[in-house]
Amino acid sequence: MKIAVAGTGYVGLVTGVCLAEKGHFVNCVDIDEDKVRLMKSGISPIYEPGLEELMVRNMERLDFTTDYKEAYKDADVIFIGVGTPERLDGSANLSYVYSAAKEIAKSVEKDSVVVIKSTVPIGTNDKVYEIIEENLSKDVNVYVASNPEFLSQGTAVKDTLHPSRIIIGAEEEYPKNILKEVYEEFDAPIVVTNRRSAEMIKYASNDFLALKISFINEISNLCEVIGADIEDVSLGMGLDSRIGNKFLNPGVGYGGSCFPKDTKALHWLANFHDIELKTIKAAIDVNENQKIKLIKKSRKYYDNLNGLSVAVLGLTFKPGTDDLREAPSLVNIPIMLEDGAKIKAWDPAGVNNFKKVYPNEITYTNTIEESLIDADVCFIFTEWDEVKNFDISKYSKLMRCPIVLDGRNCYDPLHARKANIIYDSIGRETIKNLEYALI
Repeated sequence: MKIAVAGTGYVGLVTGVCLAEKGHFVNCVDIDEDKVRLMKSGISPIYEPGLEELMVRNMERLDFTTDYKEAYKDADVIFIGVGTPERLDGSANLSYVYSAAKEIAKSVEKDSVVVIKSTVPIGTNDKVYEIIEENLSKDVNVYVASNPEFLSQGTAVKDTLHPSRIIIGAEEEYPKNILKEVYEEFDAPIVVTNRRSAEMIKYASNDFLALKISFINEISNLCEVIGADIEDVSLGMGLDSRIGNKFLNPGVGYGGSCFPKDTKALHWLANFHDIELKTIKAAIDVNENQKIKLIKKSRKYYDNLNGLSVAVLGLTFKPGTDDLREAPSLVNIPIMLEDGAKIKAWDPAGVNNFKKVYPNEITYTNTIEESLIDADVCFIFTEWDEVKNFDISKYSKLMRCPIVLDGRNCYDPLHARKANIIYDSIGRETIKNLEYALI
């Protein structure tokens, strides 16, 4: 099938490449000529494991262009995978979606199906249909369907090629049947519903997972006070099949391009219709407070960070990506700098993006060891494998004062005790080394 994809961000590019992998002919559209030139040469503009290999392998069925008219005019299916960034009031900015819809309407020359892949508020597909009908330049039938994505950064290729489910939201039989053909080679259950239900499935799914994270973070905070161990609690909860063990890892809050934006967007939409989603509001509030959990912990050891050497391990919001959106590091590092801290930061993927925000204010290191040398305290914000597999005994050998504040519970407290360090993690016993107990 001949497919066009509007937008080459995480959603658009991964969707296009994976559809080519399944045998479709795909043309990805982007306005950035440099980006298109890069992709034509087989180089991915985003950091995503496995994506570049698939791009190179499928070049015969995969193309990239800035000429949207050429890409859209004879496509059987056109996916819209552009960004829907958050507005200041928490609502979703749909200008890129609507702009793509107008371009499609003016370009198509045959019957086609326009598929909204981007995460959009309920009712957006209906509005896109109206925009296309108002701007059609040819006497053709254009159908609009919702087909939300459920990929996670760092595992986006796997999530797309082997999805947990495929949601098809459409009002007519034709687009439903076309999308079933598109996904014929995918081994996953298909749920067919109307457009508004499909849109809600996406928001409800993401917001439930965000709620689950905020819930376990609140429980972890209570565990610290009453002497319970959150990892044992999470294990005991997760063995209940009604609850499951996913998204029960405590930490310093969720980030990324989905959960923060989608919780705020659904909360805004509910308020707009005079409905208060109290659980979603609670998830948002808990997450904002959780992000500065390690700063609060640091106050137990130092009144402030003025003049101290601070090691930061992990800048991205999660491992396996270079994405900084809503990352805890972006909340904490400004506080540290305002305190007067001297920061040495390490991250295997996110440094270049972080330099765009802080080009000179902090020192970036190539290794974990470099960050730790003579540090007075260490903050762990991202659970990269390099951090989890790091020899915990090196903290006491390299740091001036081995205080490790772990926002992702990377180490076993028993190992921390043997390593001769102060180890303060989330929802677990604080390991206090007597030598530094008076700090």
